[in-house]
Amino acid sequence: MSDELTERTIAILATDGVEQVELTAPREAVEDAGGRAVLVVPGGSRIQAYHHDVEPGETFEADRDLANCDAADFDGLILPGGTTNPDRLRLLPEAADFVRGFTDAGTPVAAICHGPWMLVEADVLRGKTLTSYPSLRTDVRNAGGSWRDAEVQVCGTNDWTLVTSRRPDDLPAFTEAMVEAFAGVAR
Repeated sequence: MSDELTERTIAILATDGVEQVELTAPREAVEDAGGRAVLVVPGGSRIQAYHHDVEPGETFEADRDLANCDAADFDGLILPGGTTNPDRLRLLPEAADFVRGFTDAGTPVAAICHGPWMLVEADVLRGKTLTSYPSLRTDVRNAGGSWRDAEVQVCGTNDWTLVTSRRPDDLPAFTEAMVEAFAGVAR
């Protein structure tokens, strides 16, 4: 275990339909680096994860209810994918506001697979270069971002750092870049 994220608290925003490995691998990476990962869920309930959007996985208890969270309480944000998870979250104005709270404050955000849909909804991608699941590229471009096909993309422009990856196969590179970005946050 390293201590790169000691005294850092990282939010993971998710709901039913989250891709299980895109929740568990980043959470484990944060904890292995000495940080605290907090699962933030609308309604503060238990959520159902999935494998490949169709096979039910484990259920996970929320650590915090989105309604009682403020981006200022965290040192970073993780947006896991799964098709259903961000699609449900983007229907909630409070979820987009939560995401925008991180970007407005200059706090790093890490999003994988379909997770960048929340960044599209929060309208924070102008001038950013990112990757995602390929089907989001038009959404990213329409939101003012530049899309590229890469295992991991780190973009530090516009006063906040964004780490993105395409799919679960990219998790090793994603989690490494994510921890580095979160470790760079001034305390």
